[in-house]
Amino acid sequence: MKKLFGLKIGGLQQKILNLVLVFVLAIVGAFMVTSIYLSKNLTKVVEDSSDKQKGSMTEISEKTISAVLELSLTKSNKMEADIANGIFTVAKSDVQTLQEYAEYIFTHSDEFTDKAVSYPKKENDGKPSVQLQHEKGLDPANDRYLGLAGNMSEIMLSMYKNSSVLNSCFIATADGSIIFVDDRSGAYFDDKGNVVSFDTRSRPWYTGAVEKKGIYFTGVELDASTDIPGLVCSAPVYVDGKLVAVVGADVFLYQISDFMKDSAKSGSINCILNENGELIFSSLDEGTFKTSTSDQAVDLREHENKELAAFVAKALKESTGLTSLTLQGREYYICATPMDSVGWTVASAVDKEMTDAPTKALIAAYESINDDAQKDYNNRSEKSQRILLIITVAILILAVAAALTLARAVVKPIERMTARIGEFKDSDLTFEMEDTYRTGDEIEVLAESFATLSKRTREYIVQITKITAEKERIGAELELATKIQADMLPNIYPAFPDREEFDIYATMTPAKEVGGDFYDFFLIDDDHLGLVMADVSGKGVPAALFMMMSKILVSNFAMMGGSPAKVLEQVNTQICKNNEEEMFVTVWFGVLEISTGKVTAANAGHEYPIVKKADGSFELFKDKHGFVIGGMEGMRYKDYEFTLEKGSTLFLYTDGVAEATNAANELFGTDRMLAALNAEPEADPEKLLSNMKKAVDDFVGDAPQFDDLTMLSVKLL
Repeated sequence: MKKLFGLKIGGLQQKILNLVLVFVLAIVGAFMVTSIYLSKNLTKVVEDSSDKQKGSMTEISEKTISAVLELSLTKSNKMEADIANGIFTVAKSDVQTLQEYAEYIFTHSDEFTDKAVSYPKKENDGKPSVQLQHEKGLDPANDRYLGLAGNMSEIMLSMYKNSSVLNSCFIATADGSIIFVDDRSGAYFDDKGNVVSFDTRSRPWYTGAVEKKGIYFTGVELDASTDIPGLVCSAPVYVDGKLVAVVGADVFLYQISDFMKDSAKSGSINCILNENGELIFSSLDEGTFKTSTSDQAVDLREHENKELAAFVAKALKESTGLTSLTLQGREYYICATPMDSVGWTVASAVDKEMTDAPTKALIAAYESINDDAQKDYNNRSEKSQRILLIITVAILILAVAAALTLARAVVKPIERMTARIGEFKDSDLTFEMEDTYRTGDEIEVLAESFATLSKRTREYIVQITKITAEKERIGAELELATKIQADMLPNIYPAFPDREEFDIYATMTPAKEVGGDFYDFFLIDDDHLGLVMADVSGKGVPAALFMMMSKILVSNFAMMGGSPAKVLEQVNTQICKNNEEEMFVTVWFGVLEISTGKVTAANAGHEYPIVKKADGSFELFKDKHGFVIGGMEGMRYKDYEFTLEKGSTLFLYTDGVAEATNAANELFGTDRMLAALNAEPEADPEKLLSNMKKAVDDFVGDAPQFDDLTMLSVKLL
């Protein structure tokens, strides 16, 4: 807010002042309205009589001019539409002739021999010539259709010479060459004198004809070689349903625009709109009816001027007759006539100001007569108004002085409160009551609220600072725990680079910073490989600590010898001794005899292993489960055996795989798990686990991960 003469602009002082001024102005305004009303009554009879005479004169004049204009403008518009329609009809007919002849040549190719066409020659500039261009990098010898297309040369040359409409005609092959006829050979060379390439199949006339599969007119385009604005009529050539070429002809814009501008010398505006409501030609070079190239042209049916949009939509369907239309703040009379040949329409418009000129001249002469009669009255009226103005200014000055005095008394405590709040810096949020704020009204209540809020805010900042520091400390410790846990598991591959009898790979993706799942593998001796897959109850730090203890116990007892069942019994006994938190872990422990492929295993409440034989697919191996480790003292476990042949694969996992859940609360399940494995059953362990992880991620989508995801695979080679 800025201060002006002690008044804060935009503040309460200004608002109080505004309120007083509005009240005073309302009283003054009522007085002035009454005075003006009485004054106007004195001249009402004269003005009413004058207005009636002017209205009658205007109405008769406008009706006469409108009748004449409707007859002349609509008639000339229809004539212009017929002329333009004739130009496009000729172009369309010529292109249809080229299309039919080309289809005959390509359909009866055995009746024609390939005909060569040469590149443009500078010496032919100014003479109608048959010329060849092609896309960059294309060898004309590799164009399958160029030889047959050369037989179009004579008909195109003859058509060009005998047409007053066409500026060129051409046939473009589906392989990227174009044979064309015009008299502008010198335009097709670069600065070094080489013939430039021509990107045929990306031109609008090519893509438009192929998309429409019939006769196609482009919007206004710049000629690729001369930059002359014009349009192209084109048509596709198909043989047995296959596109072989596109034929077409150019009609440069100046031929029609000159005609349009000549017809507009009388003061009218003439333009042509295509079927998309876009301006193709216009006699104007600026404003709404300015001609634009097709990449800049807009659909006038969607113009912000709703009257214009409705007129264009109607004009593309039928003759409109004479219509009144407002454009860019000016009113026009406008009419339109459609062209049958291309579905476009010709519109003609004339500025209403020009047609109203005779009426205005008549009214001006009449008003001049009345002006002299009113001057004497106006002089007397002005004297009365000056006296009224002086009285009004005096009242306003008194009102402003009273309003400023009242505003300062109300606003002063609020300004002091605002200034104090503006002095707050960093943690200095102290706001205390002062005598200035004790006004006995809502301002005092507001100040007390600020003081209370200031005190609570300081207390809140202190609490937030403590909580933030503690959170950062816990985050750092969790990050360290995650690294320690990852380092506890085997994570360097290949794990046994000197052993060629098997390949092994494992991964663990925790649901939180640290997880309760773990896997392990280790050589007990040269011929026995220990395999462990386990899942600790719970998640987070407690589960991670329990997991590390369980892993160490399993590996230590396994290295001491004994069967898998014996190892699990020893681990269970040790854990149950100090398990006051009553946590437990499911464990699958097996020993692979590398030389024979025999696996001896025991299962303490864990998921079924999955086995793929050398010549089969992955299947669940439904072993007998024992009780979980840590659940009860004195538990006994049973060993069981199965054999992995060379080429067989063993897949171990935790329940986080099968029980992965998507946003619809559906489980991934065993069937999807087997399907993911069997999608590439011969894959190596690393690829196998990657496929499974991708399948789970695709199924779960954006749903959060609720459980650790742990997998291990070993394959005998």
